[in-house]
Amino acid sequence: MQALYLACVVLSGAALVVITLIIPIGVVMRYVFNNPLSWPEPAAVVMMVMFSFVGGAAVYRANAQIAVEALLNAVPPNVRTAMKWGVHVCMTLTGVFMLGYGAHLCQLTWSNTMAEFPALRVGVVYMPIPVAGLLTLLFIGEKVWLGDPPKSDAMYSDQAAELE
Repeated sequence: MQALYLACVVLSGAALVVITLIIPIGVVMRYVFNNPLSWPEPAAVVMMVMFSFVGGAAVYRANAQIAVEALLNAVPPNVRTAMKWGVHVCMTLTGVFMLGYGAHLCQLTWSNTMAEFPALRVGVVYMPIPVAGLLTLLFIGEKVWLGDPPKSDAMYSDQAAELE
């Protein structure tokens, strides 16, 4: 699971770097050289789909999603446990939806191509949706059956250091 998590982080990070590089290229070509390029914006959208969905799976595993900690800390432990199980159930439903309908979306759009990238099938562009659904389900399974990853996991390597 650590390798899957790291792959998600690397793919998401690479997509973010590519977005950061190609958007300014498009802006400079349009407004400085008065020669707009057609590909930077659609390429950035493709990368954003990957960044959003694959990165979202990694965020769930790392418990870095937006959570209402004050609410969890204000309720009794048995209610807190029930609320956490509710989150697992909701995330499982979301993962199943992403996997099922994402795969269906890929099938429906497989024969279409992007105008800016004729060799790229639209179904491939949407592939991160079902893949992220599967990854999210795997990460949920890890949390339910094994609990949170051990503190030696690479996921914790970017945590803030304790000061004295």
